[in-house]
Amino acid sequence: MSQTRVRYFQKPDYTKPSWHIPPEAKERILARLCYLYNETKAQAWMPELERLLKLHQAYKVSEMIDKEQDLAPENRFTEKDVILITYGDLIVSKDRSPLHTLSDFLNSIPALQEIINTLHILPFFPYSSDRGFSVIDFEAVNPQLGSWQDIETLGENYQLMFDGVFNHISAESKPFQEMLSGNPLYKDVFTVYSSPDELTPEQRQIIVRPRTSDVLTKYDSLNGPVWVWTTFSPDQIDLNFRNPQVLIHVIETLLLYVRQGANIIRLDAVTYLWEEPGTPCASLEQTHEVVKLFRDVLKIVAPNVALITETNVPHGENISYFGDGSDEAQMVYNFALPPLVLHAFYRENASALTQWAKTLDYPSPTTTFFNILDTHDGIGLQGVKNILPPEEINLIINKARQHGAFVSYKSGAGGAEEPYEINSTWFSALTMDNGQEELAFQVKRYVASRSIALVLRGVPGIYFHGLIGTPNNVANVLKTKTKRDINRQVINVEDLQELSQDPKSRLRLIAYQFGELISIRRQHSAFHPNGEQQILVLAPEVFAVLRISPRGDRHILALTNVSSKNCQLKIPLSLLGVEETQWYDLVCKRGWMAQEQALKLTLQPYDVVWLIPFIELEQIIES
Repeated sequence: MSQTRVRYFQKPDYTKPSWHIPPEAKERILARLCYLYNETKAQAWMPELERLLKLHQAYKVSEMIDKEQDLAPENRFTEKDVILITYGDLIVSKDRSPLHTLSDFLNSIPALQEIINTLHILPFFPYSSDRGFSVIDFEAVNPQLGSWQDIETLGENYQLMFDGVFNHISAESKPFQEMLSGNPLYKDVFTVYSSPDELTPEQRQIIVRPRTSDVLTKYDSLNGPVWVWTTFSPDQIDLNFRNPQVLIHVIETLLLYVRQGANIIRLDAVTYLWEEPGTPCASLEQTHEVVKLFRDVLKIVAPNVALITETNVPHGENISYFGDGSDEAQMVYNFALPPLVLHAFYRENASALTQWAKTLDYPSPTTTFFNILDTHDGIGLQGVKNILPPEEINLIINKARQHGAFVSYKSGAGGAEEPYEINSTWFSALTMDNGQEELAFQVKRYVASRSIALVLRGVPGIYFHGLIGTPNNVANVLKTKTKRDINRQVINVEDLQELSQDPKSRLRLIAYQFGELISIRRQHSAFHPNGEQQILVLAPEVFAVLRISPRGDRHILALTNVSSKNCQLKIPLSLLGVEETQWYDLVCKRGWMAQEQALKLTLQPYDVVWLIPFIELEQIIES
């Protein structure tokens, strides 16, 4: 994705030639509205949707329209794309706004701009709880963080990912307060009952949601008590997408984010978007249809903007949000990856990770995975629910607990509780806090684990605390009583800069070694998300993947020793489909010579080796 930023007009230009939705696209959108509602409602709301699209076009400058014509969807993401995930106020200073501080810090370290090209700024809107995910106003920047100008400044050097927190809204928001005040315009904006008994025990029992609290929350209104649908918390009121007015307003917000600089829009908690009593209320066909409608809208007026779905559910259900490869999300979170990597390092055996990775595939060249290991929430477990047996999932949980992690739970089938996520930083999940290991050894293992997200097909995403190796912050959890705050420490920018200058600090060691891997990745087309991926079975202790560029002219054999033991490998060249006998390790910067038509290597504990045929390296240099 290009980092050249073309800005929308500040105001719509009504002197431009009249624009209309292409007939085929209009027919497709109308069909989706008919599916979601009925033909009468679809016909009634279609003119308003057309108006919003026409208005969006009026904001466009001509250069933007020209660039859209040159877009190659299969190259929307390349090997150069690496996404840094951060809160707008994760880094703070005394005399600047948090967003301004973030911008200054990123710009003060040139090496960061050489390895990161995209920022996912977690919800930066006014909010009342859940660290930004209970939004009061979807259209404003939280004044405690900064302004839209600060967002625009960040967008000058980085592509931006915004959160579309469209499943719910804060109880303090104007729409919800208007509903409680009896305003008829807001009567059906939420799912509201006059009695909790209207949702029967049978209906409650089959609802799937990532919490154990009651799905209905009581509120007092002008007309008496009401019970409203709250998938996540009493302060997060679900929007009622069965009301077409809600859908249209959300699309209006979606287009606002595009005009404010979003290159990628993350559909937060989209799994639970559509509620239908009598169903699990998770990943319903209506939900998929809404995502497809969002895709249709962007394809028409903002084809350079991608959708990513955040669906922390079993892997098969998760990848269903690709649709047929052309009609739904361009990218999905690879939620099975983090627990499988942990499992590999806990067991010192990559077999389960290897077997799963063999199944990874795209439905089309325009889709890809978002390869994360840690997030602002924690390490989700739902992705491996049907991949690892329960005893192996319990092993991950127990080992993480030994490292100081917490565990959060959800309501499972029949209302029973089941583990939902591990709350820990990635560094602490891999490292015992007992001082028994050398720091260099801890860092080597840590970087080895993170290398796996760099070599798999997809786009790597790195949470800021994962970039610098932050340990668990249990004191913060004790203070807030929120388990997820173990991985949400706010950092003073002066402390961060001081640690970054200390050559012996954990931060400096991780940033240097991890940053070097990222830098190498970005230079080689074999790591292009659309390049071929061959998972090799070489030894239980080694995760091995052969990456091949989309043109088939570049090869990199990526090897990661997930164990604390030496590992001997003999790799036949026939297995690699490359006859060259001279290879070069891009990580350790040394050559290897095949003997007897095989590469023979000894991997030290937690070694990372990326081998490229020497002749290809020479061709890269010459070109």
